[in-house]
Amino acid sequence: MSSTLITRIGTLVTNDPALGDGPLGLIEDAALVLDGGTVAWAGRAADAPDADERRDVGGRAVIPGFVDSHSHLVFAGDRTAEFNARMSGRAYSAGGIRTTVAATRAATDDELEANLTHYLDEALRQGTTTFETKSGYGLTVADEARALRIAARHTEEVTYLGAHIVSPDLAEDPAAYVALVTGEMLDACAPHARWVDVFCEKGAFDGDQARAVLTAGMAKGLVPRVHANQLTYGPGVQLAVELDAASADHCTHLTQADVDALASGSTVATLLPGAEFSTRAEWPDARRLLDAGVTVALSTDCNPGSSFTSSVPFCIALAVRDMGMTPDEAVWSATAGGAAALRRTDIGRLSPGARADLAVLDAPSHVHLAYRPGVPLVREVWRRGARAV
Repeated sequence: MSSTLITRIGTLVTNDPALGDGPLGLIEDAALVLDGGTVAWAGRAADAPDADERRDVGGRAVIPGFVDSHSHLVFAGDRTAEFNARMSGRAYSAGGIRTTVAATRAATDDELEANLTHYLDEALRQGTTTFETKSGYGLTVADEARALRIAARHTEEVTYLGAHIVSPDLAEDPAAYVALVTGEMLDACAPHARWVDVFCEKGAFDGDQARAVLTAGMAKGLVPRVHANQLTYGPGVQLAVELDAASADHCTHLTQADVDALASGSTVATLLPGAEFSTRAEWPDARRLLDAGVTVALSTDCNPGSSFTSSVPFCIALAVRDMGMTPDEAVWSATAGGAAALRRTDIGRLSPGARADLAVLDAPSHVHLAYRPGVPLVREVWRRGARAV
């Protein structure tokens, strides 16, 4: 690949404080040099070295590509009727997942993959260059394994979520389903996944069941992450920290002990404001977590039931408006924070040696992502040093 100089950048977010101002490593009147799919140089445009090609972005802001570290994109159907009922007053519960399970089981592999690529393209156009996605809508050995095989063709960040809810087939025998998830299903799914996850929540899996799922996955070489404390207070966050999970996701209902545990460990708190928006639930208190020193990520939780959005910019705007985050904190959490939640150091930043994944905004500053909610500000997206949008 030839090298490319991206110049006349109004504000460059590097997420490297050694390169610029504050935690975002902001550089004004900046430039980037991309070479061989990686960032070769970042600094002021006046100091930029030569490159084979030149791209003038006319004073627009450039940010790292978004890292969406929590999504559920291998599914069929939608839950429009459920959303309509919820907006008319019905409460959200974990049980609605069964509707998607039925549709997903009935879909062909080609239908599931076409649906997945549709939402990936949608996310890419909004600046997402790295995404994690999960199984969890098959809940049989064959359906969970095929979901992971399909996902693995599109991302290396694949999560085994056989423990999404107890399968309708074994609704009267949860212990038998946990045995399946930690036995035959895990054996079939582990070769296709990097992560193991569990929905530790009332109506899904309790603390003991969640521990059994996660420790079985870890024994197979999978790294844990946890759906924790979304609907109620519970053991999910404490379990995540105890097992050194990469992330505890949702983190809506937290005790002080939960916050202290997150602050003392390496587990990232991944906040998913699209879920609270779509369920009219209580917002996570990002300010409380940040002030305690917790590493926070922002993600879409894109799924057909509780958060049917692929837009990280939308989630940034929600986090700033309703969760106590500053625009700088929200952008960091949607880029470097997401990378931390995936235990990656090659993405989520635009400094030398990082993967050349970036978004050019039709605005002079990253602050416009929250300042102009709902406006399609992503003008260009580059992945591995090549323009993709």
